[in-house]
Formats: sequence, structure tokens, C-alpha cells
Amino acid sequence: MNISIRKGTPGDAEALADIARRTFHETFAAYNRPGDNELHEARTYGVAQQSRELQDPSIITLLAECDGALAGFTQLKPGSVPPPVPDAEHPIEVARFYVDKPWHGHGVAQKMMTAVEDEARRVEARTMWLGVWEHNERAKAFYAKCGFVDVGTQIFIVGTDPQTDRVMLRSL
Repeated sequence: MNISIRKGTPGDAEALADIARRTFHETFAAYNRPGDNELHEARTYGVAQQSRELQDPSIITLLAECDGALAGFTQLKPGSVPPPVPDAEHPIEVARFYVDKPWHGHGVAQKMMTAVEDEARRVEARTMWLGVWEHNERAKAFYAKCGFVDVGTQIFIVGTDPQTDRVMLRSL
């Protein structure tokens, strides 16, 4: 299997919206009230929203493809400051990091994280951070394996439901 990483373009908006909505739903729908989950998905993962994000120069979107199929994506936000660590040096937020379920266990996440690190260094970030739902044990374990440490919490709103994310930080 050939895994490649490339920057997203506005032409990727529809495919990005599809994978983002689907992976969020598969991962979190069982843990949220249906109305809240649907509201979050509509606000966050629509084609128009993805198009805006892909055109926003302050957001870096990287797509992972396996033999030509979209397998995952990540979005980075340079300069975004982690709430529990306001003095983080040259921070970059890993705002989204999603791998489509059929590609779990195939090395896609590791390849994406390497690309995230490379991109963070390219924009001269010194600190990477992310928020991960406090009950997402699989994701927390992956990020810990990648060198992130838990430094506190932040609130993440799903629809109308305030939830707790663990904030994880890593120096470059």
C-alpha cells in the first residue's frame, strides 16, 4: 500500500467534508445526543465550511491518500495558543487529526504525524498541541506514543453540549 501526504486544495472540499463528517460520526455519535452530534457535524463539516478552511491561509490542511483513496486528514493552526499553556513557544495546534476507519492499523496515522511534524518545523513552530476528548482512549494512547503529554483541559462544544478535552502538548 502506498501512503502519500499532500496539502489540501479547494477542489478537495467535498471529499474532505465527507470523510470529516463520517469519521466524527463513527467515532463519537454513540456518546452524544443525536441532536448535538448532528448540529456539530452540520456546523463543522459541511462542504462550504471545508471550502472556507481550505482557502484560509492560516489553516494548513494535509490529506493522507492510500493508493489514491482519501484515508485521513489533519488540520494545523500555527500561532494558536493552548489554553492551559499560554506561554508555549511558537505553538501550532493540531486542530483535527482523523483517519478513516478502514485505514486504522495500516500506518496512516504514523505517516500523517510525521507530516505534521515536518509541517510544524517548516513554519518554525516549537510546540505542537491538541485537544482530545477525555474518553477517547485510543487517540490519547496514540498521541502519548508520539510524545505528547497531558497538560490540562479545555471545553469543546458538541452541538450544545460542553465536553472536556484533554490538552496534550509536545515540543519539537
